[in-house]
Amino acid sequence: MPQVVRSRIAVPSPHGTHPATPLPQRFRSLADRESVEVLHRAARILVASLPALTDRLVEALYEQEPGYRAAIDSGRAEVWQEVHHSLRHNVGSLIQPREFREAAHRTSRWIGEIRAGQGVPLDAVLHAFRLGGAMVWQDLVDETARREPDDVRLLVHVAADVWNFVDEHCGIVADAYRQAERRLSWRRENQQRLMVAALLDGTARIADLSEAAAMLGLPEQGRYAVLAVASAPRGPQQPGPAAARPPLPLPAPLPGALPGAGPLWHTGPDAEFAILPLTGEPGELHTIAAALDASAHTPAGTRAGIGSAVEGLAALGDARRLAETALRACPSSGGTVLLDEHLPDALVVSSPALGSALADRVLGPLDRLDPSDRDVILETLTAWLDTDGSAQRAGARLYCHRNTVLNRLRRFEQLTGRCLTRPRDAVEVSLALAARRLLGT
Repeated sequence: MPQVVRSRIAVPSPHGTHPATPLPQRFRSLADRESVEVLHRAARILVASLPALTDRLVEALYEQEPGYRAAIDSGRAEVWQEVHHSLRHNVGSLIQPREFREAAHRTSRWIGEIRAGQGVPLDAVLHAFRLGGAMVWQDLVDETARREPDDVRLLVHVAADVWNFVDEHCGIVADAYRQAERRLSWRRENQQRLMVAALLDGTARIADLSEAAAMLGLPEQGRYAVLAVASAPRGPQQPGPAAARPPLPLPAPLPGALPGAGPLWHTGPDAEFAILPLTGEPGELHTIAAALDASAHTPAGTRAGIGSAVEGLAALGDARRLAETALRACPSSGGTVLLDEHLPDALVVSSPALGSALADRVLGPLDRLDPSDRDVILETLTAWLDTDGSAQRAGARLYCHRNTVLNRLRRFEQLTGRCLTRPRDAVEVSLALAARRLLGT
């Protein structure tokens, strides 16, 4: 408390003007001095009985403030010392404001920080300070009434200052609490980011998995998949690295996800990754992929890959690598690839060098043709494979007669020496086409 009683003497203006000074009220000044003396006498007696006052306040907190009960049950001696320390400095401030002011402020800030770290609600901490202020004021009045009943009326002159002092410290506590809460929140978020990154990198220690599960609110032995997302190439009006882009807003609630368990994101150099908690329902990965493609939140051209499901947090490193493979199998035009439904493509992108070599060996002879002629043959071959070898349906897709399709396929066989009715050749041709489409060979 900077001063127990405010000065009621007018101070000359710093600009040189002298406002009219009210007539001296000698009886008011005398009352002020007497009030301070009464306050000091009662406060000195309180200092001598602080242990008993501390006991009463701790009991009152336990009975009247539910937010403090857990703290008192787990460490009554610690709470007692905290309350005693605060009372000693605050009551001392009533007697010697200048000597105790900074120590009282430090104590209040310390209490705010400690209680924020323990998760005691701020309202409970402020209630504790006001409860303590009320108890100190009542003891001041009771002690004065017991010794000098006529002096009780003098305490009225300092009542506002005492309660202003309590409000001042409530403000200090609230400010310290919120600052500590922000620091703790940042630290928790940073720890979560580091833990998610370690799980997805596969570098998390087995001994840390229980802690990770508790920190992230996920079951240690749950079922998971990983989603990898790469945004569309940024235009000239959209500068900035991939890491600066916000994660893809997933549909809410995410189809098939555990109730209340949202995805946890990690930003890599080329893509964002999300841990997807699963329930084990049949087809839920397909449902998630379909929801992503249909979501209005998915920007045009966004590429996404969903890896196969894995069991347990320890397998999330593998799940990330599977998601990256699915993302590489995603066409450049965008869309969502579910790894389990594109395994041949995944084989190609998993070994780009071998995929390119296969494409060159199988499709290389076509490169000697005119580009437009070559593209017609490749388009026809792709349509034929996509329609399960039906020349009729391939022709309908390409707006040509089935005989035209068959003629183009025979020409392909003549140029490459492959036979499309031979299973081994058909597999190689299919993989070679995937390699050329995905790898740009």
